[in-house]
Amino acid sequence: MRYVVILKNMMPMKHVFVVNPSAGGRDRSGDIAAALAATGVDTELYRTRGPRDATRFVARWCADHPGDEVRFYSCGGDGTLNEVVSGVMEAESGKREAESGERRVEVACYPCGSGDDFVRYWAGTDFTDLGALMQGEAVPVDVMRVGDRYCVNTLNFGFEAAVCHAMASVRRVPVVGGRMAYTSGIVASLATGRRNRCRVSVDGEVWLDGEVLLLSVANGQWAGGGYHCAPRAKNDDGLLEVMAVKPMSVARFAKLIKYYKNGELLEREELRPIVSYRRGARVLIEPLRDSYVATDGEILPGTRFDVECLPKAVNFVVPANN
Repeated sequence: MRYVVILKNMMPMKHVFVVNPSAGGRDRSGDIAAALAATGVDTELYRTRGPRDATRFVARWCADHPGDEVRFYSCGGDGTLNEVVSGVMEAESGKREAESGERRVEVACYPCGSGDDFVRYWAGTDFTDLGALMQGEAVPVDVMRVGDRYCVNTLNFGFEAAVCHAMASVRRVPVVGGRMAYTSGIVASLATGRRNRCRVSVDGEVWLDGEVLLLSVANGQWAGGGYHCAPRAKNDDGLLEVMAVKPMSVARFAKLIKYYKNGELLEREELRPIVSYRRGARVLIEPLRDSYVATDGEILPGTRFDVECLPKAVNFVVPANN
């Protein structure tokens, strides 16, 4: 990691670092604490204790400090960022600070997980430079609401959700885990995750009714540790990118993967018969039977998934070196 120099002219707000000690296979809380000690800035560091703990901590912190201006730093992967954003959304009841006038709450991301996909949206920007991050400016970004849960990057149904489910069992296994976990999950899901029956409505209109290999609803552009799944997505336009791919043989799927990873599915003429694309503010996914989706890589079970885009709902910090 890059150490922080003494920072000047910092905004008068509290800087709270929420560290997932399990992210990326190594606890970085000691490194982060050492770097922060040199800043002279009012900071607080919290180590999460398990799933959803970051959400509970952030929501509780906001409730205990009414009126305070605060920047929460998600120190982990996309799952940790999801939890921090969810805590802010729960505390603020989905209202933008600029509109409510109650408190300025910002979310920053110091990526140290196995995927770190949301921040790839800002290509060429170093989010691991803590000094630049602490001096960065916040920009409003959209957030997806899925029932009573939230999602900031991508929501996946079908094969990709099965991959995320499989990833959980290999994430910390040498060779096949870590940054290889998504590829390992693909291999593990080939036999069971290629045919998924559902009905999908976009902005109240039935868009798809049948079997899909995969279905993605995207606010960000990347997933799975570097797969460019939604290259046309804008995370601040109030719309979601919806893409579905029809089932196919394993052999054909093996050839398609490279196009999916490189963000070329929508550009290939030969793939148009099997790839469908829409944009919309609300997406309803109704599987034929009990199923699950992956929200920022975290599994959410259910039988009906109502996905709503909340425009510019969170103030997200982009480092000063952007």
